[in-house]
Amino acid sequence: MAKATQKQVLGRGLSALLKDPENDIKTASDKNADKVVGNIVELDLVAIEVNPFQPRSNFNDEALHELASSIRELGVIQPITVRKLEFNKYQLVSGERRFRASKLIGLETIPAYIRIANDQESLEMALVENIQRQDLDPIEIALSYQRLIDEIQLTQEKMSERVGKKRSTITNYLRLLRLDPIIQTGIRDGFLSMGHGRALVNIDKKDDQLSLYEQIISENLSVRDTEKAVKEYQNPSTSQKETTPKTAKTPGFIENSLNDFNSYLSVKVEAKATDKGKGKLTIPFNSKEDFERIKKLILGE
Repeated sequence: MAKATQKQVLGRGLSALLKDPENDIKTASDKNADKVVGNIVELDLVAIEVNPFQPRSNFNDEALHELASSIRELGVIQPITVRKLEFNKYQLVSGERRFRASKLIGLETIPAYIRIANDQESLEMALVENIQRQDLDPIEIALSYQRLIDEIQLTQEKMSERVGKKRSTITNYLRLLRLDPIIQTGIRDGFLSMGHGRALVNIDKKDDQLSLYEQIISENLSVRDTEKAVKEYQNPSTSQKETTPKTAKTPGFIENSLNDFNSYLSVKVEAKATDKGKGKLTIPFNSKEDFERIKKLILGE
């Protein structure tokens, strides 16, 4: 704790250095750059802008207020990371929650690591650092991976090395982007897990994805139930064979007697029986009076 405090005191001195126009540091080779880059510097919050490359788009208000309360009591324990844009102007690379929470409680400065990077490097740093450090939802992670592919031209192999994830894990996240946008929103809002999404993505038609999505929500299906439902969707004939009971043929001795029952009781009696002769009779009635009539006929009252 003493070292952190000492560094932040030093950071206040470096902050003054950065505000001196004669010491405007633009590249890592500039004078005094070695004193700033890689060290903790106290920066004015008003001198920092949010990162347009930030992959996180949802910030939970309750969690943000809890973080703000913690910062009010203990201060910002983990410095944010920024990149220098121009004289006394910086842009967030990572730490937007800490940045927002600090502004929420009216702090004027925040401890920060300063990086010197171009737009492409900043995008890559923001995406990689957020994937590794932030509690992004599965869709935000998938979008971050897709941006690394589209904008940085990283292959899945290279991405695997950069973020420390297996290629198969990256592929599973990217496949979620094939889901209907409504389902993606459901995952982001916590109605579905990534496991549900991985099962649903095996259905190609978006309308059918949505039908099953509605079933998952209404019936509170587990991931295993969803996987089973997807399997039944893909193999409907097999599913029908498994669920449709076989129609048993009525034995002859019953068929020969049904007409007698029908005539005697004046109703259509139904009968079911196994090959061994075990079964049941079903005698319908239309009212209480009809029931009493049949009862008298059967009991001989």
